[in-house]
Amino acid sequence: MIETKNIAARRETKTLQVASSISKMKEIAESLRRQNLTIGFVPTMGCLHGGHLRLIKKSLEFCDRTVVSIFVNPTQFGRDEDLDSYPRQLEDDIEKLEATAADILFHPGAEEMYPQNYKTHVQVQDISEYLCGKNRDGFFIGVATVVLKLFNIVRPHRAFFGEKDWQQLAVIEAMVEDLNLDVAVVRVPLVREPDGLAMSSRNRYLSPQQRQTALSLSRSLREARDNIRRGTTSAKVISDAIQRCLLEKEGCEIDYIAICDPESFRAKEQIRGRTLIAIAAKVGVARLIDNCIVEENECSE
Repeated sequence: MIETKNIAARRETKTLQVASSISKMKEIAESLRRQNLTIGFVPTMGCLHGGHLRLIKKSLEFCDRTVVSIFVNPTQFGRDEDLDSYPRQLEDDIEKLEATAADILFHPGAEEMYPQNYKTHVQVQDISEYLCGKNRDGFFIGVATVVLKLFNIVRPHRAFFGEKDWQQLAVIEAMVEDLNLDVAVVRVPLVREPDGLAMSSRNRYLSPQQRQTALSLSRSLREARDNIRRGTTSAKVISDAIQRCLLEKEGCEIDYIAICDPESFRAKEQIRGRTLIAIAAKVGVARLIDNCIVEENECSE
């Protein structure tokens, strides 16, 4: 295990290794495993921000070598979503990775990951049908497929994911368990901007005015938690209050407000026990998500 105090030294002595082909990345992974080095993995779609950097830092703390992938996965974008306009800034991302002391960047092209006549996809049933899966046809199939491919290529011992994408993380955990994959999935708490906005690559779509509208997501979650702590247990009352908060300013189009079990994602009528409150909304062209967990000791008995 690499201690945190050694990361600075690694930053000064290591150069970032870049692999753009599957064969090269598999060769690197095999070499690391032959040396009995633990591989940490942080899969991303690039346009790196503080949330990604937190994941990388965690991997550096717990693993001998850290691999970061940058791949904008076309199979998880719907027909009318922002695949073509999704922010890409590879040179800036490489500079950030070099500053973190990450060891390897895996940056394949779409044709490398999905060659002509590609036929195989992965579906995690049930939990993928709620929240983001309800209105984004094929989204979680695309996520599960690309993550399984990346796991098979990078062969990590540990993979690090942020809890902002709570449902996505649950889908990946289910896939790992059901398919007996030899990788430990490590959860890392959601990271926020100083103003409270959950960090996301899509935040850069927001104009200053739209950003003020987007802040209603985190504000509504704070108010919901406060109301629950004061004794409100009706999921409908809390959901209605979140909706009012989101619609206070023009420009917020609500996709869903979910108050549910954090593992099954089934809706709750009364907020008792550990509860996930999750929101998805579109502000301008940016589709944003946010969530919070209400622990059992916060709920009124």
